[in-house]
Amino acid sequence: MYPSFEPPELNFYMIAIVDYNAGNLTSVKLAFQALNCEVEVTQSPATILKADRVIFPGVGAAGASMRHLSELKLIDPIREVIARGTPFLGICLGTQILFDFSEEDGGTPTLGLLPGRVPRFQPENPFEKVPQIGWNQLKYTRTHPVLHGIADMSEFYFVHSYYPAPKQDEIIIGTTCYADVTFASMVAVDNLVATQFHPEKSGRIGLKLLENFVHWTP
Repeated sequence: MYPSFEPPELNFYMIAIVDYNAGNLTSVKLAFQALNCEVEVTQSPATILKADRVIFPGVGAAGASMRHLSELKLIDPIREVIARGTPFLGICLGTQILFDFSEEDGGTPTLGLLPGRVPRFQPENPFEKVPQIGWNQLKYTRTHPVLHGIADMSEFYFVHSYYPAPKQDEIIIGTTCYADVTFASMVAVDNLVATQFHPEKSGRIGLKLLENFVHWTP
């Protein structure tokens, strides 16, 4: 049963959505606008650095995304806002490229902000298709303020062929099972939280998670 949802009163946080030519930016923007948030989709390092909250979403491929981040000179601003404590949310591809290395595109060194790799699903069951597309459960491994008011084993929407495999279990706050793998579908360290699923496509339960993020003070 999803929690009831009413848009909160207008808040005055400026939220930057990082545009590095990856897909799905519009649906993320619309989700935050449904929460009455001031949001800006941006490729400007200066805008990212002055934001009160930073969202790092994406749909696409790791290799092209890393190339675009480098060309747009966005890698250092992302590192800086995380280092100085700005609340930071990674979503889907934006979560995967926070780790050290992705198997995608023949192997892609990624940002190295979280220890671990991103392997591809290799299902033995032919009925378990890759990519995983659809709803799946999030099983908590520990509590976190961004999950306040959301029941354990709630369902969120996934679209992905690769999954996070952190080196450190302590950064995992939620797991999901697919294709004979129990993978880290949500991780958090200090002011950084990241989801393999798409909260912006997960109905009221996803909006509740995003609302929690907006009001979260690490």
